[in-house]
Amino acid sequence: MVKIRLQRVGKKKKPAYRVVVADSRAPRDGAFIEIIGHYDPLTDPATVVIDAEKALKWLGQGAKPTETVAGLFKRAGMGDKQTS
Repeated sequence: MVKIRLQRVGKKKKPAYRVVVADSRAPRDGAFIEIIGHYDPLTDPATVVIDAEKALKWLGQGAKPTETVAGLFKRAGMGDKQTS
């Protein structure tokens, strides 16, 4: 199964995340298929950048977003476009 999830990057105590499409069996920070955005929770307000075209392509192909990523999609204005 393919999932859309967060991959942690950044320094210790300074997290930043990539929004990636990955096989559900791959480790959190391991192999991924494609990067479709990024999320920085430390900025005020938090920065969320999602490539909507790529995200919708993967959702159309059956990829399932995690709960956190679904929330980020809503924050980025894609909440009504989800197919899952």
